Amino acid sequence: MEQTNYTPQQSGQVIHGPDAFAAANVRTFLAQVFSYMALALVISGVMAWWFGSDMSKLSYLIDLETGSHTILGWVVMFAPLGLVFLMGGMVEKMSGTALLATFLVFATIMGISLSYIFLIYSIGSITNVFFITAVVFGTMAVAGYTTKTDLTKLGSILMIGLFGIVIASLVNLFLKSDTMSYVVSIIGVVVFTGLTAYDVQKLKRMGEVVASGTETAQKMALMGALSLYLDFINLFLMLLRLFGRRD
Repeated sequence: MEQTNYTPQQSGQVIHGPDAFAAANVRTFLAQVFSYMALALVISGVMAWWFGSDMSKLSYLIDLETGSHTILGWVVMFAPLGLVFLMGGMVEKMSGTALLATFLVFATIMGISLSYIFLIYSIGSITNVFFITAVVFGTMAVAGYTTKTDLTKLGSILMIGLFGIVIASLVNLFLKSDTMSYVVSIIGVVVFTGLTAYDVQKLKRMGEVVASGTETAQKMALMGALSLYLDFINLFLMLLRLFGRRD
């Protein structure tokens, strides 16, 4: 019997066999990743708006007279970082359900921690920058998915840039330099734009080897969604600092 597993030589031919299975697996995996990411963004957006539009709730996080964070405000600010480390360090030991629950808690607290932007920027400005971020993110995600270029080396360079941004941001907490903040934001846009393409390509390769429908696939999809969520949020914040209009 003639085998049906073949590589198409002309456009328009239907792909059969292992190639078709791998392509379908990648699509299923990435669909799950982006679904989790979208869910997290919706939760964070709702929580940010809910707290940011109500001064009585926001007062639990920030002393409205002095502008300093309350104890709860500091907890909310650093809790997402702790949850990221928890998910990364315990991903193999946690069940898929527990990891999902942690991811949703992370998105909720992250949204609350972002509510302060409503004190600084107008709602129209936040909305405009959000859509700009979505366009940039979507463009780079497509680029990462379709490019034939191996972005591994680029990813290593971008990670170095990311560490530089973290260090510079910590230093600027004490210096409070507007110039440094502006420079860090510009570099941040470049870094997180590149990381979006890199992470999508990395996730595409994961989708080629992970067994669809397994708990392992769910965990990998959740961690992938976490990476893309962080790329999106950080890109949004960097663009907001550059182009956001202050109230």
